[in-house]
Amino acid sequence: MYAKGKTTIVEPAPTRDHSERMLSGMSYPIEVDGNKVTIEGGGKLLATDIDVPSDISSATFFMVGAAIAPGSDITLRHVGINPTRTGVITILKLMGADITLSNEMVTGGEPAADIRVRYAPLTGINIPIEQVPLAIDEFPAIFIAAACADGQTVLTGAEELRVKESDRIQAMANGLTILGIDALATEDGIIIEGGIIGSGEVDSLGDHRIAMSFAIAGLQAGGTIVIKDCANVATSFPNFVTLASASGLELDELDG
Repeated sequence: MYAKGKTTIVEPAPTRDHSERMLSGMSYPIEVDGNKVTIEGGGKLLATDIDVPSDISSATFFMVGAAIAPGSDITLRHVGINPTRTGVITILKLMGADITLSNEMVTGGEPAADIRVRYAPLTGINIPIEQVPLAIDEFPAIFIAAACADGQTVLTGAEELRVKESDRIQAMANGLTILGIDALATEDGIIIEGGIIGSGEVDSLGDHRIAMSFAIAGLQAGGTIVIKDCANVATSFPNFVTLASASGLELDELDG
């Protein structure tokens, strides 16, 4: 925006397009042609009202919780459904989840909708590789769905998960194994055999998504799950414990 002339970015794979959408929403000229994004400096931004939808990454924990807990029926209001972020919906549907969207709208250039999830038996799948970049932050929770599914779930092409806030592939594989699930970490993914989640103590390694995923696993656990090193949840999702408890999850915060 502040350079003379045109700047073009070529993406090797699909990435989140929130910036492109917001610039368009503020009337700044931007060209999107497949995997190329071009912007010319010197334009003007026009002020506009922006209604920020709820975060689909945060919604994912409740989507998975409803998908694995018999009798569940939950509606998540006004969640962002940007097509670069909806891999979790596609993957859960492929596993057999009962998910419907309603009240779809576009606000500030961003699509949003209410997401209703009702319990339905899940089946393991080979996760389509084209869905990986569209669900990269949601995989810890998806792994919990896979642990509760009938059969085997295989993820490949997700080596990025090894360099997030923690090595999420290994952290989830370790935790699932402790809880009695057959989970094999691979170089670029994981193989999970659905089974019965037991009890035990798992280490989130300070990673908020690992911690919240194992909290949701408690909905199907045969006993108590103790999750260590969860302080970062309070930063990324301050009212997670309150919302999860109100949704029926028995969750206690422990000091020390």
